[in-house]
Amino acid sequence: MNVRVGMGFDVHRLVEGRDLWLGGVQIPYKLGLLGHSDADVLIHALCDALLGAANLRDIGFHFPDTNPKYKGIDSRLLLAEVIKLVKQKGYEFGNADITVCAEQPKINPHIPAMQAELARCLSCDEDCVSIKATTTEKLGYTGRGEGIAAYATVLIYKK
Repeated sequence: MNVRVGMGFDVHRLVEGRDLWLGGVQIPYKLGLLGHSDADVLIHALCDALLGAANLRDIGFHFPDTNPKYKGIDSRLLLAEVIKLVKQKGYEFGNADITVCAEQPKINPHIPAMQAELARCLSCDEDCVSIKATTTEKLGYTGRGEGIAAYATVLIYKK
């Protein structure tokens, strides 16, 4: 069996006037993430990890923010396209381990819904999607509440 691992990272700034989407779930909060798409930082990190594992470059290469087609797009649609690209290279999704870094809002109450939504998008068992949340102890841009970051590691394999 051919096994590959990929790592992804993404960050977006928190701003007023935007909805907050994480892991395909809308999170009630006074701020949202700024971006060309819905700015779902968790899904973007996951996409980059999948693309990297399959040696398919990165999310910006496939879905550039200069293309109006992707303006405001639901990141779950981007994830579906990424999964198609990974499968075209003969790989299957194994599992993902994702960490979200944010001081606010509290992410932990929303993790089960995010796991369920991502498992649906990836056509896998919820047990294959690990999501963790942490703060940066008030340090840096996430600690000051200026943005949210996400890290993702994935395993893909060929049978």
